[in-house]
Amino acid sequence: MADNEEPSETKAVAAEDICPACTPETIKAQLESQMNEEWAMCGACKVWYHWRCAGEGVDLDTIDKWFCKSCLESDPTGKRAITFRAPARKSDRKRTTKNYANIEAGVNSDPKRFLNMMEGKEIKEASFRKMEGSKVGLEWLEEDGTAMTEPIVIEDPEGLGMNMPDDPFTVDDVGLLVGEKNPIEVIDVASQSNAPGWTVGQWVEYYNLEPHQRDKIFNVISLEVSGTLLADRILPPRLVRELDWVENFWPATRKGKGHTYPKVQLYCLMGVQGAWTDWHIDFAGSSVYYHIMHGTKVFYFIKPTPANLAAYERWSGTEIQNHTWLGDLCDEVVKVTLSAGHTMIIPTGWIHCVYTPEDTLVFGGNFLHSYSIPTQFKIRDIENRTQVPKKFRFPMFNKLCWYVGDKYMKDLKNGVEFPARVLDSLSALVAFLLSEARALERGSAQAKKEAKESIPHDRVKDGPALARELAWRLRHASSNFSEDEHPASANGVGIKRKRARSVSSPPPMFKNFRPKGWDTVVETKLENGSKMLHLPRRDEVEKWTEWDNYEDVENEPAVEMSSRKNVITKVRKKAEGVVERERVERTIEVWTWKE
Repeated sequence: MADNEEPSETKAVAAEDICPACTPETIKAQLESQMNEEWAMCGACKVWYHWRCAGEGVDLDTIDKWFCKSCLESDPTGKRAITFRAPARKSDRKRTTKNYANIEAGVNSDPKRFLNMMEGKEIKEASFRKMEGSKVGLEWLEEDGTAMTEPIVIEDPEGLGMNMPDDPFTVDDVGLLVGEKNPIEVIDVASQSNAPGWTVGQWVEYYNLEPHQRDKIFNVISLEVSGTLLADRILPPRLVRELDWVENFWPATRKGKGHTYPKVQLYCLMGVQGAWTDWHIDFAGSSVYYHIMHGTKVFYFIKPTPANLAAYERWSGTEIQNHTWLGDLCDEVVKVTLSAGHTMIIPTGWIHCVYTPEDTLVFGGNFLHSYSIPTQFKIRDIENRTQVPKKFRFPMFNKLCWYVGDKYMKDLKNGVEFPARVLDSLSALVAFLLSEARALERGSAQAKKEAKESIPHDRVKDGPALARELAWRLRHASSNFSEDEHPASANGVGIKRKRARSVSSPPPMFKNFRPKGWDTVVETKLENGSKMLHLPRRDEVEKWTEWDNYEDVENEPAVEMSSRKNVITKVRKKAEGVVERERVERTIEVWTWKE
């Protein structure tokens, strides 16, 4: 244990996972338990509580309307009272906590209503790229400016750098490796809400029933298996591991048994015939890898354009969600069918829903990365505005962002170089950390408390100073990129090189320095081209510094000139009525003489 580390049991629990009724005893129980917490919202103050902390031993399934102790005691009218549901028949599996998208909305008991809603709609087959596993790597990100901007399908996992359990592998094996007595979150497909009281063993028994023997359709989409024997048999694709923020930036000494960290990399999904997951975006806009062990899944996608995201926000969490096909509010819906052995990578922000035409076993996981940070924060903002409960958020998101910012600041300070796409993307992270710094310095007492608790003080000693220095260094790294282009690490983690420093340049000063970052950074790919010319061979580098338009010369060796162009546009508001805009156009040419 480090000298400055508190030996407290509560230290490993993130602030966002603590409710107003938590005590040291319940926090310790939360640390020791592998089950997901049940949450309940007070009907008066709308604050969410762990049912473990506030339920006083009552079964949440029996509660109809609930108020926290503070609201009950402060009610001058005495009309507030906790009410209970009517007893259910033994064969009924009633839901408890509603899915956040259905809070305060009615639900339908027909699991086929989603398919009925979709009937007759125009849905095209997606034209997403199909790639070989060996091509899905860092070089793809380095060479293709469109990489990780739309879903890709890998039909053969060979070369993907991924490990999955050996066939035959069934849901029975999942039960044995995870532990049949462990609790499991099960979704009632008809209501898209939790069905309480399930264990892994009970789920295995249900899954093994014939379709006609199942009285209701249930689904499992959130069984995270880190720390179980099953986790030893699963390794995400190489590209995922190389991009994943948790893998690369969360300290290794604070992961593993006994530590609380974002466990979202290893999910087991088990769907039966007829299961449906309604339209959603993965938490915090995280990207997803998804591998079919056996069975079939049909994905329906909507592109995350500004208009489509706005439509999704209006639809999500409102009454229209229960009777409106989201595709009617958006420009286009496309579908992809995945079969056994197929792997798909879904990038940041894509809106999707999933149908299961036959019993299916899937392994997958979520990951944040440095190529789509603006969209990740855009989705987080939607979650904030639609008041998504903490239970359905990316765990410890704010703390992870500080770890990422700390590492990038140190790397930039040490001369590490990054691709232009990563540097542009990092501007959104800087903006977020600066907003957290402002909350620490000028926010309300509650805002200051929340911002302070999200900072990992094992790495970050002064959050505002870190945020401002990162902003300064990022601005200079971005401006230097087009002037002095060097190879950089495509995964966004970076590589070091020695950089000459002018003797006359004074060292940068950061005290009280608050540089203004760019409000918007957009990179646009203009064109790629290739043409054949005949020119004398010119190997001397010095002769290529003049940007000439070369003309074809007969009887000279053939040379292929390939080129690509893109434009980086940066915009910021400097003052009221004053907007600054910077446009950087980059042209890269490669000349290859033929033998």
